Amino acid sequence: MQSQTYLHDLLASTLFTEGLDGDMDLWTLGFSAIWIKGANLDALATIYQLDLSTRTPCYLSEILDQNIDDGSLWVAEAGDWISIVPANADRDHLLSMTAGGREALGLSMDISNRDYLHYARDGRLVTSFSPSQPELRFGDDPYALDHLMDGLRFQISADDVFDDRVDREESISSALALIGRFMGTDMATDWFEAQHSCIRPTS
Repeated sequence: MQSQTYLHDLLASTLFTEGLDGDMDLWTLGFSAIWIKGANLDALATIYQLDLSTRTPCYLSEILDQNIDDGSLWVAEAGDWISIVPANADRDHLLSMTAGGREALGLSMDISNRDYLHYARDGRLVTSFSPSQPELRFGDDPYALDHLMDGLRFQISADDVFDDRVDREESISSALALIGRFMGTDMATDWFEAQHSCIRPTS
């Protein structure tokens, strides 16, 4: 049986290769990613100013070094979706990217312990919430993803809860599982563990 924090732990262990500070985590380092449907690679290269001639095979575990060295982004394709890491995953960016019939999911964490999951479609925000505090939701249809949440736990437990706690790592695992369910892909094998591409920005 998989751990309740499996996807969070897999993402962290994939990104944090040897040589990084052992105290680093997804919040301290900062993590942001998007998954978009309805935009081809040429369109995304224009949006992110990427030079497609520099495209090379790359695992997610290699992107931190590549990004630091030359600004490369990890560009992954699975099914009808393309993911970019790191990428601006805020609401305004997703709204602009999805205009014209596209849809996108964005997940981000930052050093202030804030985490966000946004789903936008056709230039409109469908739903947006913090995985660790999901009771506050925004968008045209705040509960649009609820039918995919069976068995997932988001709301982190209060300090006085000791049994069967939900910690922030589990809430992020749940968010990643939710994204995978929505796309119809396996978040581990199709994305985190698969070889995709690194692409450098245009000079």
